Amino acid sequence: MVASVTKLNLDRLRRFCFLCPMFHLKNLRELTCVFVTMYVLMSQSLADDRDFMEEFLKREYSLAKPYRGLGFSSSSQWDLMGTAMVTPDYVRLTPDLQSRQGAVWSRIPFFVRDWELKVHFKIHGQAKKNLNGDGMAIWLTKDRMQSGPVFGSMNQFIGLGIFVDTYPNADKSHDRVFPYVSVMLGNGTLSYDHDSDGRHTELGGCSALTRNAIYDTFLLIRFSRNRLTLMVDVEGKQEWKDCADISGLRLPSGYFFGASSATGDLSDNHDIISMKLYQLTVVRTPEEEEEEEEVTIPSVDNMDKFQAEVEVEGTSGVQFFFTLLFSILGLGVLAVVGLMVYGRWKENRRKRFY
Repeated sequence: MVASVTKLNLDRLRRFCFLCPMFHLKNLRELTCVFVTMYVLMSQSLADDRDFMEEFLKREYSLAKPYRGLGFSSSSQWDLMGTAMVTPDYVRLTPDLQSRQGAVWSRIPFFVRDWELKVHFKIHGQAKKNLNGDGMAIWLTKDRMQSGPVFGSMNQFIGLGIFVDTYPNADKSHDRVFPYVSVMLGNGTLSYDHDSDGRHTELGGCSALTRNAIYDTFLLIRFSRNRLTLMVDVEGKQEWKDCADISGLRLPSGYFFGASSATGDLSDNHDIISMKLYQLTVVRTPEEEEEEEEVTIPSVDNMDKFQAEVEVEGTSGVQFFFTLLFSILGLGVLAVVGLMVYGRWKENRRKRFY
Protein backbone atom coordinates (compact mmCIF):
# COMPACT_ATOMS: atom_id res chain seq x y z
CA MET A 1 0.00 0.00 0.00
CA VAL A 2 2.84 2.39 0.88
CA ALA A 3 4.67 1.58 -2.33
CA SER A 4 1.60 2.34 -4.43
CA VAL A 5 1.03 5.67 -2.66
CA THR A 6 4.69 6.62 -3.10
CA LYS A 7 4.55 5.74 -6.78
CA LEU A 8 1.42 7.83 -7.20
CA ASN A 9 3.10 10.87 -5.63
CA LEU A 10 6.18 10.47 -7.81
CA ASP A 11 3.99 10.26 -10.90
CA ARG A 12 2.33 13.50 -9.88
CA LEU A 13 5.75 15.09 -9.44
CA ARG A 14 6.88 13.94 -12.91
CA ARG A 15 3.75 15.38 -14.50
CA PHE A 16 4.35 18.67 -12.73
CA CYS A 17 7.98 18.77 -13.85
CA PHE A 18 6.89 18.01 -17.41
CA LEU A 19 4.59 21.00 -17.35
CA CYS A 20 7.20 23.32 -15.85
CA PRO A 21 8.77 24.31 -19.24
CA MET A 22 5.38 25.67 -20.23
CA PHE A 23 5.79 28.35 -17.57
CA HIS A 24 8.46 30.99 -17.37
CA LEU A 25 9.85 31.29 -13.88
CA LYS A 26 10.32 35.02 -13.98
CA ASN A 27 10.55 35.75 -10.30
CA LEU A 28 11.30 34.23 -6.94
CA ARG A 29 7.60 33.70 -6.14
CA GLU A 30 7.15 31.22 -8.96
CA LEU A 31 10.33 29.37 -8.03
CA THR A 32 9.11 29.14 -4.44
CA CYS A 33 5.84 27.60 -5.63
CA VAL A 34 7.80 24.87 -7.41
CA PHE A 35 9.74 23.94 -4.27
CA VAL A 36 6.64 24.06 -2.08
CA THR A 37 4.84 21.68 -4.45
CA MET A 38 7.78 19.27 -4.42
CA TYR A 39 7.94 19.43 -0.62
CA VAL A 40 4.23 18.68 -0.17
CA LEU A 41 4.34 15.67 -2.48
CA MET A 42 7.45 14.20 -0.90
CA SER A 43 6.34 14.90 2.68
CA GLN A 44 3.05 13.08 2.04
CA SER A 45 4.99 10.04 0.83
CA LEU A 46 7.30 10.13 3.84
CA ALA A 47 4.34 10.49 6.17
CA ASP A 48 2.77 7.39 4.67
CA ASP A 49 6.02 5.49 5.18
CA ARG A 50 6.21 6.67 8.77
CA ASP A 51 2.65 5.58 9.54
CA PHE A 52 3.35 2.17 8.06
CA MET A 53 6.44 1.72 10.19
CA GLU A 54 4.53 2.51 13.39
CA GLU A 55 2.94 -0.95 13.40
CA PHE A 56 4.96 -4.09 14.07
CA LEU A 57 3.54 -7.60 13.83
CA LYS A 58 4.27 -9.56 17.01
CA ARG A 59 4.34 -13.15 15.82
CA GLU A 60 4.64 -14.62 19.31
CA TYR A 61 1.16 -13.28 20.12
CA SER A 62 -0.36 -13.96 16.70
CA LEU A 63 -2.30 -16.96 15.41
CA ALA A 64 -2.27 -17.45 11.64
CA LYS A 65 -1.88 -20.05 8.90
CA PRO A 66 -0.25 -22.48 8.78
CA TYR A 67 -1.14 -23.66 12.27
CA ARG A 68 1.90 -25.88 12.68
CA GLY A 69 1.93 -27.84 15.93
CA LEU A 70 -0.95 -25.84 17.39
CA GLY A 71 -2.04 -27.40 20.65
CA PHE A 72 0.18 -30.48 20.24
CA SER A 73 3.79 -29.34 19.98
CA SER A 74 5.75 -28.04 22.96
CA SER A 75 7.08 -25.31 20.66
CA SER A 76 3.57 -24.06 19.87
CA GLN A 77 2.64 -20.70 21.38
CA TRP A 78 -1.06 -21.59 21.68
CA ASP A 79 -3.09 -24.26 23.48
CA LEU A 80 -6.39 -25.84 22.50
CA MET A 81 -9.17 -26.62 24.96
CA GLY A 82 -12.49 -28.47 24.81
CA THR A 83 -13.89 -29.17 21.36
CA ALA A 84 -11.43 -26.85 19.56
CA MET A 85 -9.79 -28.47 16.55
CA VAL A 86 -7.32 -27.39 13.86
CA THR A 87 -7.91 -27.59 10.10
CA PRO A 88 -5.73 -26.24 7.28
CA ASP A 89 -7.98 -23.18 6.91
CA TYR A 90 -9.24 -22.33 10.40
CA VAL A 91 -9.33 -23.21 14.07
CA ARG A 92 -12.85 -24.40 14.87
CA LEU A 93 -13.75 -23.58 18.47
CA THR A 94 -17.14 -25.31 18.41
CA PRO A 95 -18.95 -27.30 15.71
CA ASP A 96 -22.60 -26.86 14.80
CA LEU A 97 -23.67 -29.25 17.56
CA GLN A 98 -25.44 -28.75 20.87
CA SER A 99 -23.70 -28.31 24.23
CA ARG A 100 -20.12 -27.78 23.05
CA GLN A 101 -17.35 -25.56 24.42
CA GLY A 102 -13.96 -24.84 22.90
CA ALA A 103 -11.13 -22.35 23.16
CA VAL A 104 -7.62 -21.44 22.05
CA TRP A 105 -5.26 -19.64 24.44
CA SER A 106 -1.86 -18.03 24.11
CA ARG A 107 0.86 -19.52 26.28
CA ILE A 108 2.93 -16.33 26.47
CA PRO A 109 2.01 -13.52 28.90
CA PHE A 110 1.47 -10.19 27.19
CA PHE A 111 3.58 -7.12 28.05
CA VAL A 112 3.04 -4.71 25.12
CA ARG A 113 1.78 -1.27 26.21
CA ASP A 114 0.17 -0.04 22.98
CA TRP A 115 -1.27 -2.62 20.64
CA GLU A 116 -3.79 -3.51 17.98
CA LEU A 117 -5.41 -6.93 17.51
CA LYS A 118 -7.03 -7.85 14.19
CA VAL A 119 -9.30 -10.90 14.40
CA HIS A 120 -10.52 -12.71 11.29
CA PHE A 121 -13.38 -15.04 12.22
CA LYS A 122 -16.45 -16.79 10.86
CA ILE A 123 -19.76 -17.79 12.48
CA HIS A 124 -22.05 -19.95 10.38
CA GLY A 125 -24.57 -22.76 10.65
CA GLN A 126 -27.64 -24.46 9.25
CA ALA A 127 -30.20 -23.00 11.65
CA LYS A 128 -32.42 -20.06 10.79
CA LYS A 129 -32.02 -16.62 12.35
CA ASN A 130 -32.57 -16.48 16.13
CA LEU A 131 -32.45 -20.26 16.28
CA ASN A 132 -28.68 -20.35 16.58
CA GLY A 133 -26.21 -19.76 19.38
CA ASP A 134 -24.57 -18.85 21.48
CA GLY A 135 -21.60 -16.83 20.27
CA MET A 136 -17.90 -16.35 20.83
CA ALA A 137 -15.49 -14.17 22.81
CA ILE A 138 -12.02 -12.66 22.45
CA TRP A 139 -10.13 -12.43 25.75
CA LEU A 140 -7.19 -10.69 27.40
CA THR A 141 -7.36 -12.03 30.94
CA LYS A 142 -5.31 -12.97 33.96
CA ASP A 143 -6.47 -16.60 33.96
CA ARG A 144 -6.25 -18.86 30.90
CA MET A 145 -7.66 -22.27 29.99
CA GLN A 146 -10.66 -21.91 32.31
CA SER A 147 -13.96 -23.23 30.96
CA GLY A 148 -17.21 -21.66 32.11
CA PRO A 149 -20.60 -20.19 31.20
CA VAL A 150 -19.42 -16.99 29.46
CA PHE A 151 -19.13 -18.09 25.84
CA GLY A 152 -17.08 -21.08 26.93
CA SER A 153 -14.89 -19.34 29.51
CA MET A 154 -15.08 -18.49 33.21
CA ASN A 155 -17.39 -15.95 34.79
CA GLN A 156 -16.12 -13.23 37.16
CA PHE A 157 -12.96 -13.04 35.07
CA ILE A 158 -10.18 -10.48 35.50
CA GLY A 159 -9.37 -8.62 32.30
CA LEU A 160 -10.99 -7.73 29.01
CA GLY A 161 -13.72 -9.57 27.11
CA ILE A 162 -15.05 -8.82 23.62
CA PHE A 163 -18.27 -10.75 23.01
CA VAL A 164 -19.96 -11.61 19.71
CA ASP A 165 -23.42 -12.59 20.94
CA THR A 166 -25.60 -14.23 18.29
CA TYR A 167 -28.69 -15.09 20.34
CA PRO A 168 -31.01 -12.51 22.00
CA ASN A 169 -31.89 -13.82 25.45
CA ALA A 170 -33.57 -10.62 26.64
CA ASP A 171 -34.20 -8.72 23.44
CA LYS A 172 -37.92 -8.26 24.10
CA SER A 173 -37.91 -4.51 23.59
CA HIS A 174 -36.04 -4.80 20.24
CA ASP A 175 -33.56 -2.12 21.30
CA ARG A 176 -30.73 -3.83 19.43
CA VAL A 177 -30.15 -6.10 16.45
CA PHE A 178 -28.30 -9.39 16.84
CA PRO A 179 -25.56 -10.49 16.38
CA TYR A 180 -24.29 -7.88 18.82
CA VAL A 181 -20.66 -7.11 19.68
CA SER A 182 -19.95 -5.75 23.18
CA VAL A 183 -17.07 -4.90 25.51
CA MET A 184 -16.80 -5.90 29.18
CA LEU A 185 -14.06 -5.22 31.71
CA GLY A 186 -13.86 -7.70 34.57
CA ASN A 187 -12.25 -7.14 37.98
CA GLY A 188 -12.97 -10.55 39.52
CA THR A 189 -16.29 -9.56 41.11
CA LEU A 190 -18.46 -8.60 38.12
CA SER A 191 -20.59 -11.33 36.54
CA TYR A 192 -21.77 -11.54 32.95
CA ASP A 193 -25.55 -11.94 32.97
CA HIS A 194 -26.74 -14.01 29.99
CA ASP A 195 -30.39 -13.34 30.78
CA SER A 196 -29.86 -9.62 30.09
CA ASP A 197 -27.29 -10.21 27.30
CA GLY A 198 -24.64 -8.55 29.45
CA ARG A 199 -26.29 -5.13 29.52
CA HIS A 200 -25.44 -4.54 33.20
CA THR A 201 -21.69 -4.71 32.61
CA GLU A 202 -21.41 -3.52 29.02
CA LEU A 203 -18.99 -0.66 28.33
CA GLY A 204 -20.00 -0.25 24.70
CA GLY A 205 -20.99 -2.17 21.61
CA CYS A 206 -22.77 -2.30 18.28
CA SER A 207 -24.80 -4.55 16.04
CA ALA A 208 -22.78 -6.41 13.41
CA LEU A 209 -24.24 -8.93 10.96
CA THR A 210 -21.47 -11.47 11.38
CA ARG A 211 -23.44 -14.73 11.13
CA ASN A 212 -23.60 -16.50 7.74
CA ALA A 213 -22.02 -13.42 6.19
CA ILE A 214 -21.12 -13.61 2.50
CA TYR A 215 -18.02 -11.49 3.18
CA ASP A 216 -15.05 -12.01 5.48
CA THR A 217 -15.74 -10.71 8.99
CA PHE A 218 -13.18 -8.89 11.12
CA LEU A 219 -12.82 -7.28 14.53
CA LEU A 220 -10.19 -4.64 15.28
CA ILE A 221 -9.31 -3.98 18.92
CA ARG A 222 -6.91 -1.10 19.60
CA PHE A 223 -5.55 -0.10 23.00
CA SER A 224 -3.34 2.96 23.44
CA ARG A 225 -2.98 5.69 26.06
CA ASN A 226 -5.68 4.10 28.26
CA ARG A 227 -8.16 4.24 25.39
CA LEU A 228 -9.84 1.19 23.89
CA THR A 229 -11.44 1.40 20.44
CA LEU A 230 -13.37 -1.43 18.84
CA MET A 231 -14.16 -1.53 15.12
CA VAL A 232 -15.79 -4.05 12.79
CA ASP A 233 -15.59 -4.86 9.09
CA VAL A 234 -18.44 -7.18 8.08
CA GLU A 235 -19.80 -5.68 4.85
CA GLY A 236 -16.97 -6.48 2.46
CA LYS A 237 -16.08 -2.82 1.91
CA GLN A 238 -12.60 -3.04 3.48
CA GLU A 239 -13.67 -0.20 5.75
CA TRP A 240 -13.66 -0.17 9.53
CA LYS A 241 -16.90 0.82 11.22
CA ASP A 242 -16.73 2.32 14.71
CA CYS A 243 -18.29 0.06 17.33
CA ALA A 244 -17.09 1.25 20.75
CA ASP A 245 -14.75 3.92 22.09
CA ILE A 246 -13.84 3.77 25.78
CA SER A 247 -11.39 6.15 27.42
CA GLY A 248 -9.91 5.95 30.89
CA LEU A 249 -9.50 2.17 30.71
CA ARG A 250 -6.55 0.57 32.50
CA LEU A 251 -5.22 -2.93 31.94
CA PRO A 252 -2.43 -4.67 33.84
CA SER A 253 0.35 -6.41 31.93
CA GLY A 254 1.16 -10.11 31.97
CA TYR A 255 -2.31 -11.27 30.86
CA PHE A 256 -3.12 -13.84 28.15
CA PHE A 257 -4.95 -13.61 24.84
CA GLY A 258 -7.57 -16.18 23.97
CA ALA A 259 -10.72 -16.96 22.03
CA SER A 260 -13.58 -19.17 23.18
CA SER A 261 -17.05 -20.23 22.12
CA ALA A 262 -20.04 -22.19 23.39
CA THR A 263 -23.24 -23.74 22.11
CA GLY A 264 -26.29 -24.78 24.13
CA ASP A 265 -29.64 -26.02 22.90
CA LEU A 266 -28.87 -23.92 19.82
CA SER A 267 -25.61 -24.14 17.92
CA ASP A 268 -23.31 -22.78 15.20
CA ASN A 269 -19.82 -23.27 13.83
CA HIS A 270 -17.43 -20.75 15.42
CA ASP A 271 -14.13 -20.43 13.56
CA ILE A 272 -10.99 -18.37 14.13
CA ILE A 273 -9.07 -17.83 10.90
CA SER A 274 -6.40 -15.52 12.31
CA MET A 275 -5.55 -13.29 15.27
CA LYS A 276 -2.77 -10.85 14.41
CA LEU A 277 -1.26 -8.67 17.12
CA TYR A 278 0.56 -5.45 16.19
CA GLN A 279 2.68 -3.34 18.51
CA LEU A 280 2.05 0.38 18.08
CA THR A 281 4.84 2.90 18.37
CA VAL A 282 3.56 5.74 20.56
CA VAL A 283 5.83 8.63 21.55
CA ARG A 284 5.27 9.77 25.13
CA THR A 285 6.62 12.87 26.81
CA PRO A 286 8.70 12.54 29.99
CA GLU A 287 5.75 13.96 31.92
CA GLU A 288 3.46 11.25 30.55
CA GLU A 289 5.98 8.58 31.48
CA GLU A 290 6.13 9.86 35.06
CA GLU A 291 2.35 10.13 35.40
CA GLU A 292 1.71 6.62 34.13
CA GLU A 293 1.23 4.38 37.13
CA GLU A 294 1.44 0.62 37.45
CA VAL A 295 -1.94 -1.08 37.13
CA THR A 296 -2.75 -4.16 39.21
CA ILE A 297 -6.53 -4.43 38.77
CA PRO A 298 -8.43 -3.64 35.55
CA SER A 299 -10.48 -0.46 35.89
CA VAL A 300 -12.28 2.20 33.88
CA ASP A 301 -13.13 5.79 34.75
CA ASN A 302 -16.77 6.58 35.47
CA MET A 303 -17.88 2.96 35.39
CA ASP A 304 -21.42 3.94 36.41
CA LYS A 305 -22.06 5.88 33.19
CA PHE A 306 -21.36 2.79 31.10
CA GLN A 307 -23.83 0.52 32.88
CA ALA A 308 -26.95 0.04 30.79
CA GLU A 309 -30.32 0.26 32.48
CA VAL A 310 -32.24 -2.98 32.24
CA GLU A 311 -35.95 -2.61 32.79
CA VAL A 312 -37.53 -5.10 35.15
CA GLU A 313 -40.67 -6.54 33.66
CA GLY A 314 -43.86 -5.51 35.44
CA THR A 315 -46.35 -7.99 36.82
CA SER A 316 -48.96 -9.00 34.26
CA GLY A 317 -52.72 -8.92 34.95
CA VAL A 318 -52.98 -12.71 35.21
CA GLN A 319 -50.05 -12.87 37.62
CA PHE A 320 -51.58 -10.12 39.73
CA PHE A 321 -54.95 -11.94 39.87
CA PHE A 322 -53.44 -15.21 41.04
CA THR A 323 -51.20 -13.42 43.52
CA LEU A 324 -54.20 -11.65 45.01
CA LEU A 325 -56.28 -14.86 45.03
CA PHE A 326 -53.64 -16.91 46.83
CA SER A 327 -53.05 -14.08 49.28
CA ILE A 328 -56.78 -14.00 50.17
CA LEU A 329 -56.91 -17.80 50.49
CA GLY A 330 -53.83 -17.72 52.70
CA LEU A 331 -55.36 -15.11 54.95
CA GLY A 332 -58.57 -17.16 55.12
CA VAL A 333 -56.72 -20.28 56.17
CA LEU A 334 -54.82 -18.35 58.82
CA ALA A 335 -58.11 -16.90 60.14
CA VAL A 336 -59.73 -20.36 60.39
CA VAL A 337 -56.71 -21.82 62.14
CA GLY A 338 -56.66 -18.86 64.50
CA LEU A 339 -60.34 -19.30 65.37
CA MET A 340 -59.86 -23.02 66.00
CA VAL A 341 -56.92 -22.40 68.30
CA TYR A 342 -58.79 -19.67 70.13
CA GLY A 343 -61.91 -21.90 70.58
CA ARG A 344 -59.81 -24.75 71.99
CA TRP A 345 -57.97 -22.41 74.31
CA LYS A 346 -61.30 -20.95 75.56
CA GLU A 347 -62.74 -24.45 76.14
CA ASN A 348 -59.67 -25.55 78.12
CA ARG A 349 -59.84 -22.40 80.19
CA ARG A 350 -63.54 -23.10 81.02
CA LYS A 351 -62.73 -26.66 82.16
CA ARG A 352 -60.14 -25.40 84.65
CA PHE A 353 -62.89 -23.59 86.58
CA TYR A 354 -65.00 -26.81 87.08
